[in-house]
Amino acid sequence: MSKKILLDKINVPGIKTYEVYRQNGGYASVEKAMKAMTPDEVVEEVKKSGLRGRGGAGFPAGLKWSFIDKKSGKPRHLVCNADESEPGTFKDRYLMEFIPHLLIEGMITASFALGANLSYIYIRGEYMWVYKILERAIAEAKAAGWLGKNILGTGYDLELYVHCGAGAYICGEETALIESLEGKRGNPRIKPPFPAVSGLWANPTVVNNVETIASVPWIVNNSGDEYAKIGIGRSTGTKLISASGHVKNPGVYEIELGLSVYEFMNSDEYLGGMSSERPLKALVPGGSSVPILPADLIYKTANGEDRLMTYESLSDGGFATGSMLGSGGFIVYNDTSCIVRNTWNFARFYHHESCGQCSPCREGTGWLEKVLWRIENGQGREEDIDLLWSIQSKIEGNTICPLGDAASWPVAAAIRHFRDEFEYHVRFPEKIKNRNHFVTEPFAQVKHLVGNQTV
Repeated sequence: MSKKILLDKINVPGIKTYEVYRQNGGYASVEKAMKAMTPDEVVEEVKKSGLRGRGGAGFPAGLKWSFIDKKSGKPRHLVCNADESEPGTFKDRYLMEFIPHLLIEGMITASFALGANLSYIYIRGEYMWVYKILERAIAEAKAAGWLGKNILGTGYDLELYVHCGAGAYICGEETALIESLEGKRGNPRIKPPFPAVSGLWANPTVVNNVETIASVPWIVNNSGDEYAKIGIGRSTGTKLISASGHVKNPGVYEIELGLSVYEFMNSDEYLGGMSSERPLKALVPGGSSVPILPADLIYKTANGEDRLMTYESLSDGGFATGSMLGSGGFIVYNDTSCIVRNTWNFARFYHHESCGQCSPCREGTGWLEKVLWRIENGQGREEDIDLLWSIQSKIEGNTICPLGDAASWPVAAAIRHFRDEFEYHVRFPEKIKNRNHFVTEPFAQVKHLVGNQTV
């Protein structure tokens, strides 16, 4: 059994409540940090741990904390990004819903380390029932003296609030989140300045993901060195994975980084293999924004090494033969899945969620959706495949925030690895007009037709 840090106590009856959480060691990291450590020592432990941002970017959390401007004399803020909107990702919701005090404890400890006296949890609007759970947990923590004035008699003050977003995916980008929190339209800001220098209300601000902040109590209680012993290389600690698709055991799993993709996919402890006898066709390992991998690159890298659940192994080979760990949205497809339809569905999402601030993203995501719809609905043209490639290449790297990249990468990877499937859609429109075309006739059975067909 792998080590559990975040989900260790999640099945304890009543763990949602303050009393049970406290009885099971809750808020010990706050006591230790405030009574036995300085804020800088807490930051140093997080740096030692090697903890990387679990929202998708994978930037070292302790290093990010060390950037916060302490010389300006301005108030500082910690903002938790709970705007979990990446298709295929639902692990933050799981933590907040079933063990909310773990996040509250992490927020208090991290706020102390940063010298923040006013902190926020920004939660997506669709998580209204989770919002209520967090509000109740914060009220319990405040009643018990963990929030408010002079916490534990140390002279440290902290107020913590939950703010509900309005359901915009773009607000998962930290500067768009800050704009929304300030009451403005959630458009990303041009950087620099970075939030650590000028963030919420132009004050020094750190924005971290739910899972990242929830990892802080264990690190403070057990030391950064102990956390760094878990995992492999620069991928230290544990990671929550949201698994869905054609597997026997979908759900949220906590794994030690370094586990092989094969074991995660097929062992009874985790996903238990494919949900039917249909073969594995493709995998999106880190949420809808990361490149899709074909079956031959899932368990092994292009160099023939075992593919591991780490930041480095999943990206081995770059986007030509690799992908990203991202937010851990692990989506599995069997051979009845249509890659073109899946790619169109992702493109439809990114077009809808583009804030419209940057013309390559505003216009380009619309064209991606439109051309993919055309191909999927039997109206595609041979030149549409190269047109898609051209459009995505003009979006990537040309926008203020990464949403443009998130829209372009899935399209590029789908064409790179499954071009023959796109060609099949174009050349045999009468076959793919049936929505279940690959359910009744998987692509592997008709793939030879593409090679036989001349244009």
